[in-house]
Amino acid sequence: MMSRMVVFFFAFLSLLAGSQIYAAPANEIVARQIGNLQCNINRLQIVTGLAGLQGTLKNLASESASDAATAASVQTAQDSVTGAQGAIGVIAKALLTGQTAPAAARDQVAGNLTAAQGALTAINSSDTTVSATLQKALTQLGDAATAGEGVVSNCK
Repeated sequence: MMSRMVVFFFAFLSLLAGSQIYAAPANEIVARQIGNLQCNINRLQIVTGLAGLQGTLKNLASESASDAATAASVQTAQDSVTGAQGAIGVIAKALLTGQTAPAAARDQVAGNLTAAQGALTAINSSDTTVSATLQKALTQLGDAATAGEGVVSNCK
């Protein structure tokens, strides 16, 4: 699903590169929805960042399978990231069909990223491999959240 979303997003960016947005009032909403270059870079960063995070979480799940509490927290984080990805898909579909991106979907992205953060920070492992993978996941999550903040700031 995520790889299709990334391909879809790249196709979307290709369409944007060939289109021209005029500043007429009727087109202001369209321009805001499509966004400027930085907006679209941030959109791509969050999509690819969450895809990479899912890969890291898969590794973390495998590494922590023998620790039930850690495995449960990792599963919660995976579910939360999947929820954020689904909400991003809703936003992308709205943008591509010329509709306003639903505020509820933006809230779902933020809420799911917060839930993933909470689940990951609850993990306390003495296993050095698990700890290293956890740090990588937390860094990726932070980077994705920063990209999401960039979307909010730059896609106006």
